[in-house]
Amino acid sequence: MVYETKIALTKKDILEKEFKIDTRGYRPQEVDKFLDIVIQDYKTFSDIIKEQDDEIKALLEETLQLKKEIRSLSLKFETLKESGNGGAEVSNADLLRRLSNLEKVIYGKE
Repeated sequence: MVYETKIALTKKDILEKEFKIDTRGYRPQEVDKFLDIVIQDYKTFSDIIKEQDDEIKALLEETLQLKKEIRSLSLKFETLKESGNGGAEVSNADLLRRLSNLEKVIYGKE
């Protein structure tokens, strides 16, 4: 998502990186071993970010759905309130119970 534009190297860039060898250069096998570890970590970070982006997207969709439901219930409540009792008595206890249930749905059951 957003993170992909901020990351300078890909797993492939790391894997295919070649270093110039100097007279006192590093041992290529050690560099390769270390880069293998870096590549694995990079892949893990990439996977974690993708999972979190997917979770954020799902939570945003759920939040939107719950907000729509709250709006709908608010409109129904206002309609009942304006029409008198609408054939059914709505008490403060009923309202508190409904609000409590909505809060449980929105914020999670505690």
